[in-house]
Amino acid sequence: MTPPPATRQAAPPEVLARCRDQVRPALAQAVRQLHPWHAEMAAFSLGWATTDGSPAPGSQGKGIRQALTLLSAEAAGAPAQDAVVGAVAVELIHVFSLLHDDIMDGDETRRQRATVWKAYGTGPAILAGDALFALAVQTLAEAPGRHSAAAVRQLAGTLTDLVRGQADDLLFESRPWSGPEAVQPHEYRWMAENKTGALLGCAAGLGAVLAGAPATTVEALARAGRHLGVAFQAVDDLLGTWGDPEVTGKPVHSDLRRLKKTYPVLSALATDGPAARRLALLLGTGNPLDDSEARRAAELVEEAGGRTATLAEAHRQVDIARRSLATVPLAPAALGEILVLFPYLIDRTG
Repeated sequence: MTPPPATRQAAPPEVLARCRDQVRPALAQAVRQLHPWHAEMAAFSLGWATTDGSPAPGSQGKGIRQALTLLSAEAAGAPAQDAVVGAVAVELIHVFSLLHDDIMDGDETRRQRATVWKAYGTGPAILAGDALFALAVQTLAEAPGRHSAAAVRQLAGTLTDLVRGQADDLLFESRPWSGPEAVQPHEYRWMAENKTGALLGCAAGLGAVLAGAPATTVEALARAGRHLGVAFQAVDDLLGTWGDPEVTGKPVHSDLRRLKKTYPVLSALATDGPAARRLALLLGTGNPLDDSEARRAAELVEEAGGRTATLAEAHRQVDIARRSLATVPLAPAALGEILVLFPYLIDRTG
């Protein structure tokens, strides 16, 4: 008897596209509930429209958080549709955080387009972010079924962690580059777990919550998401220094130019070798770096091992995420689609 042909594993872009397509109608319906001005800014931030309301070409984001929510529900044995409301809430919180984060960081572009505050003004962007925050909570609170209260609790804890991580990130800016008060790599990891990992963990955990999964399954999926978030942030830091501007939409060495404390820089400084000491002197002036200084700083970070250490940390965090998923029984097909996303997110170029 001839065995059935092996099922082809969907490629990461296919997995992400399938999940985005499932979430998009409900997300669009939620955005339409906003004040028209806020809805316009949300559509612009999501990449759906230009400032004049016409459809926008180009990237609309990968949708990794949406995908984690739906796939986690499927991994817990429920249909993806059960978790769409959670994916909508997570995406609304993600956009809220980007609007406020871009203002705090002074970033003028995202995905090769103007950021919302740059296109509409700081005040309107803050207000639109607040509206998205409120809508996310309302969306979950009004979700049908008996798991909405648990879902809101999951989101509330995430928001606390996210704000804490953002606070630490801002406070890092005022700390010196060297000496006993310098930011250490382990502090940065903790910040990244809150600022970036909390929402990815929430995405995965919410899918399981809305699927009615036991607490051990929710915790394992949420923990995996948090570690994946740290890996995601580490790769973001690499792209912020060495990424291709044509892909990232940001100038080369953009993080170094702004003297942003990132994992590659902090890992390099922690080695305390000759390259690290030269790097500390270059950054310690407190003045934004020009082209040649930024290029030299990037060379010193690499020479001191910061680039290698950051990539190693990203892989370590992904390995921890994999081990977390192995601690509970999960539906094989959905688990396979979650796992296929891991190397894709680590190897991404934008």
